[in-house]
Amino acid sequence: MNRRELMMLAAAVSTVPPAAVGAEQHGMRRIGLLLASGADNPLVRPWTAALLDGLKRLGWRDGDNVRIEIRWAEGSLELARKHAAELSALKPDVILVAGTAVDGLLQVVSSDPVVFVLAVDPVGSGFVQSLSRPGRNATGFMQFDYSLSAKWAELLKQAAPGLTRAVVIRDPDTTAGIGQFAVIQSVAQSVGLDVIPMGVRNPDEIDSGLAEFAFIPHGGMIVTSGAVAAGYRGRIITAAARHQLPAIYPNRFYADDGGLISYGADFTDQFRLAAGYVDRILRGEKPSDMPVQAPTKYQLIVNLRTAKTSGIDIPAVLLARADEVIE
Repeated sequence: MNRRELMMLAAAVSTVPPAAVGAEQHGMRRIGLLLASGADNPLVRPWTAALLDGLKRLGWRDGDNVRIEIRWAEGSLELARKHAAELSALKPDVILVAGTAVDGLLQVVSSDPVVFVLAVDPVGSGFVQSLSRPGRNATGFMQFDYSLSAKWAELLKQAAPGLTRAVVIRDPDTTAGIGQFAVIQSVAQSVGLDVIPMGVRNPDEIDSGLAEFAFIPHGGMIVTSGAVAAGYRGRIITAAARHQLPAIYPNRFYADDGGLISYGADFTDQFRLAAGYVDRILRGEKPSDMPVQAPTKYQLIVNLRTAKTSGIDIPAVLLARADEVIE
């Protein structure tokens, strides 16, 4: 995607028109932007707009004093590595990378300053040495804190007090998938739930696994954070409705797509905050000295339309706590 397309993507953000080709202004800085999804993914539009708005507020305007080069990994690790090499060859002052593309970029880029967003388990994944002292060329923002997983079990029980069991959809091949289930399991008994892990590697496992689980009554579903579940979210949400399973999801886009309840970090806020880290690096700070930050803003979204369709009576106390109720 070229710079004009990037500006169209963030149409709500007013930017200074790009400088003419071959006529970059003196002092022009360069930012690389590598996103895990494809360019047609509507989810990333508000995130990218928030980043550009944050940069603008800090005095950085694309085509004025900074040039932004954007690449899309389209869910491919191989493509993420390819684009990472392309961005590094442009000698950027800083590269911002989001989601699952973080791993691919850091396999290729070892010296360019990097700010990551929506990274899962940066220490366990080897992106940084520690959260407080990253120690490498990268720092940024975690997608979630593992303690968040405990809230999913608590909120699901509050939404449907009659539940006695919950299936936990996770990616069994990642440390994040294992870690999230461990936290859920540690609190499940205290809220009155038996939890059963269900690894998901392909969509057929979703249909067969949930059909088998739903055969016994008083069951619900917890979907953990991960790229696999996010990619199959339509299939998961449809199966939950078919089997009338009260369910909680890790991000608001699940609730927007028809999921019953979501509770998770505000990703738009993370991109806005990431602009501050990009600004600090452009002004001379080193990523190795900038601590990795956990999310500070969370959203509880309740889809009341889905609740009514599924015959689920959401308690008023939970509706009152919600940041947004979709009616």
